[in-house]
Amino acid sequence: MVSIGGTASTTSLLRVMNERAVLAEIFRRGKASRPELAQATGLSKPTISVALADLERARLVRPVGLRTGSAGRAALLYEVRPEAGWVLAVDVGRSYVRFALADLVGEIAVRRDEPSRAGSHAELVVQLTELAAEVVAEAGLAAGDVTLTVFGTPGVHDKETGALRLAPNLPGWELPGAVERLADVTGSPYIVENDVDLAAVGEGAYGLGEGVDHFVYVSLGTGIGMGVVIDGRLYRGARGAAGEISYLPVGEGDPLSDPGRGMFESVASADGVVAAARNLGMVVDSAKDVFDAARRGDEAALKVVSAEVDHVAHALAGVVAVLDPELMVLGGGIGAQAADLLIGPVSERLTRLVAFRPPRIEASMLGADAVLLGALAFGLATARDLVFERLVAVTPPG
Repeated sequence: MVSIGGTASTTSLLRVMNERAVLAEIFRRGKASRPELAQATGLSKPTISVALADLERARLVRPVGLRTGSAGRAALLYEVRPEAGWVLAVDVGRSYVRFALADLVGEIAVRRDEPSRAGSHAELVVQLTELAAEVVAEAGLAAGDVTLTVFGTPGVHDKETGALRLAPNLPGWELPGAVERLADVTGSPYIVENDVDLAAVGEGAYGLGEGVDHFVYVSLGTGIGMGVVIDGRLYRGARGAAGEISYLPVGEGDPLSDPGRGMFESVASADGVVAAARNLGMVVDSAKDVFDAARRGDEAALKVVSAEVDHVAHALAGVVAVLDPELMVLGGGIGAQAADLLIGPVSERLTRLVAFRPPRIEASMLGADAVLLGALAFGLATARDLVFERLVAVTPPG
């Protein structure tokens, strides 16, 4: 009896492994035939046929036509059914909230951006809930159709208390249980990830980091943070706080004077740039005003930019010394607005601060969508596993 049970279990396990391998290859290729799948996976053609039959019965894949143009019989092609799963990506920021709903192959069905009502935790949760319902309804779906929701937020999710740490720009989220309120937004399974970490994922999937095994995404803007990719994988650290470079001891003044911000962030964030400009007598409302003035040759603004270059270069020198990345991508409001003023001087200054030739520094091409695209990329990879596990588990072998 034991040997029979073991054999059945082994057979089921092999069937699932074969189906997962076939499904992964179809995802990779977009469309694939039986011979192509057999060659790519090393499985026999009969095994491929059984796996495809099971996946088709589970409504994960579907035949999509014939591959013609070569000698021999035309081969039937299979593709993933896009509507087999849905991912809702949400970028939660101080200024804006951004939504994107995509099917299982990554095609965005609905996109929505709105100014954020981040003044209070309760008001922001209401806004997120209302927007999620609108986006899902616009796609012709019910809330239960969403396979996974991925929230990108500043700070670090403390899973023991349910609070969001190190996120001073989102008032109220530091309270115990605050993050758990996100469960009510869609009613679907959800994941909360650091926004800059997701931006790094987005850069690796759709931007300058594609194909780069070791790179960092540095966000300079309202806040400052860094996403780290090592050996092609996102590195979070022991408590999910890897990349919190806002707390590097860079700049001047007492790092304890503003416990909600780190020393580097206090001087190099948008607020720090504005404060430095006002200290030099400039009348400005935003960091953009300062950078625009620097481009016009304003002496005070050029001094502010020079100080910003110095702060950023010293912070990145520490990153280079510890991580030795191949690429450093600058993003965020300042990274996007002032790349022309920062990248050249920062790169030059780095050559005098690090032991070896510094990595290349480039401005992200993803702009304000970096976090949202990262949430989609992260969510799609996870949702594909969830859909496979759910549907195949309840579909008996043929």
